Amino acid sequence: MRPLKTLQKLYDEESQVIITEKGSPPRALFSGENFLLEDLPVGTRVIFPRPAMAGVPNVKAAIRWAINHPEGMEPLHALLRPGMRLTCVIDDISVPLPPMATPDVRQSILEVVLELCADSGVDDVHLVIANALHRRMTEGEMRRMVGQKIFDAYYPDRYYNHDAEDPDGMVELERTPCGSHVVAVNRRVAESDLIVYVNVNFVPMNGGHKSMGTGVANYASLRAHHNPKTIRESKSYMEPGHSELYRRNERIGKAIDKHLKVFHIETALNNRMFGPGVEFLHKKEEDYTEADRLKFHAMRYALSKMPRAAARKVLNSIPAPYDVTGVFAGATEPTHAKTLEKSWQQYVVPVQGQSDIVIFPIPFISPYSVNSILNPLLVQVMGLGYFFNLNRGVPLVKKGGVLILTHPAFDEFDPVQHPSYIEFFNRVLPETRDAVQIEQKYEREFAENPSYVHLYRKGNAYHGVHPLYMWYWGENGRQHVGKVIVAGAENNHVPALLGWDRTDTLTEAIEEARGFMGRSASISLLRIAPTVMVDVK
Repeated sequence: MRPLKTLQKLYDEESQVIITEKGSPPRALFSGENFLLEDLPVGTRVIFPRPAMAGVPNVKAAIRWAINHPEGMEPLHALLRPGMRLTCVIDDISVPLPPMATPDVRQSILEVVLELCADSGVDDVHLVIANALHRRMTEGEMRRMVGQKIFDAYYPDRYYNHDAEDPDGMVELERTPCGSHVVAVNRRVAESDLIVYVNVNFVPMNGGHKSMGTGVANYASLRAHHNPKTIRESKSYMEPGHSELYRRNERIGKAIDKHLKVFHIETALNNRMFGPGVEFLHKKEEDYTEADRLKFHAMRYALSKMPRAAARKVLNSIPAPYDVTGVFAGATEPTHAKTLEKSWQQYVVPVQGQSDIVIFPIPFISPYSVNSILNPLLVQVMGLGYFFNLNRGVPLVKKGGVLILTHPAFDEFDPVQHPSYIEFFNRVLPETRDAVQIEQKYEREFAENPSYVHLYRKGNAYHGVHPLYMWYWGENGRQHVGKVIVAGAENNHVPALLGWDRTDTLTEAIEEARGFMGRSASISLLRIAPTVMVDVK
């Protein structure tokens, strides 16, 4: 007989993987602002997220322990001195998804750090949001993230969004002789005696050198890694050893660490994405109670009767009750190594082998559509960018296989947050989908367009170059798969522009995929959300 420990290990690995049989319940799958309820073919492998890990019993105690027992640096209190200039750099609203229930962990960290600063006589403190080329956060979003007390004390003069286009607000730290690699950061950050980076590690791609190397940089710096070549050479964004994106960020981050003193505070979260009323969405359908089924059908019916904008507003207004599972602090690399360990414990599910056909349900939200619209480019970046890369170096779908995305693929854009997306989608994609050609022909034009620069600096718009980055972000997925089918697309032209096929239903999409891959093709469904990663053996 196998030892008990071996049996337990097999159960733990396989409990999140279910093979569909006759009589298996239909699956509840996100499709934008609503859900599909789908019977899958017998033999389909369904991969579920791990159960949410327990959070630390006292978040502020964990924060204090981390900053007093840092990795590779002196404790934070030993780095503080009266009269010094200190800047807290804070992750923006792109993480976590959906926004977490208050108090946000960033508020908890800042309350501890700012109290320690006051006790140490450090009065020159600024709070800078690391939004890079993302949109500026609104006043209400900024207040919610740090709490009323901190907001009142620091906003707007000492609590503000990073401005990557401020000609006087950036400092160049290094430049290669040919000028191809530039390391430039926010001036306030560069001129600080100490930087405290406040991180939320939603997925393993977040944190580490990426925090400073991307968050407070400018377009000239980001070009070094936000490009098609880097993305094509990344087997997975989520596994540092298989990510050219990580390696290029690392080079920039090490240059920053050479010039500046940065004390990182990183936090890992569990995947408790759904709170009271919708907590059944964490369960396998086999475990639904009668009450869960009634709740699901009632929610699905209500969302179907709402205008899409109303459904979107309802879904965006439900905060996620994430728990903090770990807090780590200190130097960049040893701190991030601890965070990655905790992140993989929560997210990674071992699976045996790749599949010919993989189904990704696309929800209503992405890092770039908080309080906005998941437009066609963002559907693309979720499917071929983030979800395709939710692995540790080996994609779930075989080379040349089929990806099926469930989403209405509506032709709808937010003119406030995504103005340059509209031009890119309607002007560039009809001409070419080749990422390298797009980079060479259009990137500078979009990046330097004065109207888009103005809307980024003074409004709440993503930078003009951002839609190009979103197209690049799906490049390794595009190069890997043989076909993409969007099931439930409500029109023909959006899938056509993206280079995809469309079907009315998931059943039709599976049939088309089998026609492409063969009747015996293997099928996997990655049951997102909550967040899950696969470790394909």
